[in-house]
Formats: sequence, structure tokens, C-alpha cells
Amino acid sequence: MGANRWSSIANRLCDPQGQRWSSAVPCGRLSRAALLIKLGFLCLAGSAAYAPQAVVAQSLCGSCEVQIGMGETYHYWATTGSLVLPVSVTWSDNRYEFAGFRFTSQQLLSLSGRRDERHMANPYWGASFSRRFRLFESGPVQGYFGFGLAARTESDVLSATRWDFASQLGLRFRLPGSRLTGELTMRHWSNAGIQLPNHGQDFATLTVRVNSRLFGIPEGDQISLDRSLGHDRSVAAESSGSGTSLLP
Repeated sequence: MGANRWSSIANRLCDPQGQRWSSAVPCGRLSRAALLIKLGFLCLAGSAAYAPQAVVAQSLCGSCEVQIGMGETYHYWATTGSLVLPVSVTWSDNRYEFAGFRFTSQQLLSLSGRRDERHMANPYWGASFSRRFRLFESGPVQGYFGFGLAARTESDVLSATRWDFASQLGLRFRLPGSRLTGELTMRHWSNAGIQLPNHGQDFATLTVRVNSRLFGIPEGDQISLDRSLGHDRSVAAESSGSGTSLLP
């Protein structure tokens, strides 16, 4: 592939509106940030799509879990008052998560010494895709950290860009004596200072699994079968058959 071809691809990625850019005109700072985040998203999606052929052949989403719940926004130690409605899908034994969020109301921050509140954000939709890493596991409790990318339907004081980096820190737990699985997750979205303002969107979510057999059996619930059991039965059948004489 020639240099002109690579230049054309880069220009198309830099311009979200699909207009043709001259190779002599460099991408702006915001366009470079969008290009960086889009390429990162493609890399994450590619890593999630890779799987051994045997696993893919078993089921398209044999380990998927759907979770719903609710949450709330905050900024530092103060609440900003927006209810969050999350829906998430995790797969590959909780290694990957794709989630959608609805921030239902305005986010207002109370300032000390002032009666008025600072407007931080309007209601909007958001989505994130993250790769999760297990930090520890103790009985029914598992700690995890996640990092990925987020997309928002609007830009505001919290983030000047609609494409952000997404990080999360949470606990996954299972209630004793039941199959109910839940997650308590602290989440942060920001553009890493690529474009200001960049206060960052902070919110916490509490979700529970709504399906136990809808998409497949989670790896932790699967019961492995002993292959030697069928072999022992066949050997026992052959031995009993060999000792039986045929009737005349």
C-alpha cells in the first residue's frame, strides 16, 4: 500500500464528518485525540474478538451475563444528583464488559460558601467498552479493575470531548445460598487532559444479574463431566456381556 493510500485513510479518520482533507493540512488537536481514541477502540475490539476456535464453536456468547441496576453521579466527595440507569453485558469470565448508561437528570454541584449550584451536565446517554483484570478473589467476593473507552452523546464541563477513556474499580459478589450475582463499581470517564475542560464524569453503579441461563452458563457455574465415567460403563457392559452364554 502506497503512501498516498495511508494518507487518505488517516485523513478520513481525522475528519468525523467525512469531508476530504488535503494532505498538507494537519489534523487539529481535537481530531488527533479522536483518532487516538478510535484506534484504541479498534484495538480493544480486536482483542475481545480473538478467541480459540474451539471456544467460538461451542457458543457465540456462552459466558455472557446481562446485568441491570442503578447508580448516582458525584464529583470528588459531593453528589451531583443525577440518577444513572446502567445495562451491562460481561463475557469471557468477566474479562470484558460492554455497558450502556442513561444519566437521567441535570448534574449540579453545590459549592461551599455559595447558595447557587454549578451546572455540570445535562441528561445524556453514554456507553463504554472495557477490559477487566482480576485483582483478588476471596470466597464469593472478587475485586477487579477495568480500563477502556467511553462515548457520550454530548460534551460539557465534565469533558470537552465525546470520546473518553474509561476506568473502573469494583467488587463482584455472590450472595450465600443463592445464585444472585451483583457488582458495585466506581467509574471515571475523562479525556486525560487532551482537551479542556476535563473535570471527568464520576459515578457509581450497583448492578445484579438478571439471567442465569439466557445466554449460557457462566464458567464458574459449569460442571465438568468426568470422561472416564462413560469409558468405565462401556467396559462394564462388555465384561458382563462376555460372561453370558447364548441360548441354543
